[in-house]
Amino acid sequence: MKPWIKRSLIALTSVTVVLGGLSACGSRGDHARGWSDERITEVRGKAIEKISSRLDLNADQKAKLGVLADQMIASRKAFRGNGDPRTDLQALVAGDKFDRSKAQQLLDQKLQAAQGNGPQMLSAFGDFYDSLNPEQQKQVREKLERRGHGWWGRG
Repeated sequence: MKPWIKRSLIALTSVTVVLGGLSACGSRGDHARGWSDERITEVRGKAIEKISSRLDLNADQKAKLGVLADQMIASRKAFRGNGDPRTDLQALVAGDKFDRSKAQQLLDQKLQAAQGNGPQMLSAFGDFYDSLNPEQQKQVREKLERRGHGWWGRG
């Protein structure tokens, strides 16, 4: 794999982990109610502010981070689909046999969503990363290296 592709995928993963981690940590008690659009917008804003302050982003960079966050939210919604994943899984095992055709349909839907949104997500991440100065890019790479040594830095 070419180094720039590998770095882009690692950086995209780290941004996803950061935004996902922030949303997971801030959600206490929201699991039963689900995520409302207002809650997602709130978490998005907090994540952008936190990342912006850590990387000392300018207005243009912050705008590109916002586009990336919006693309990630849209991709997540497309991947999740309209149904409840738990209900979908329960439907697969409701009978005495595992419903393989329905499972394959669900898998195909998820793969289409990922493939359909992947190029826009990579483009948004590339635009954001390319807008960073060398010092900011170094900070992102260092964060990725720290995250690469196991969960919570162990291992």
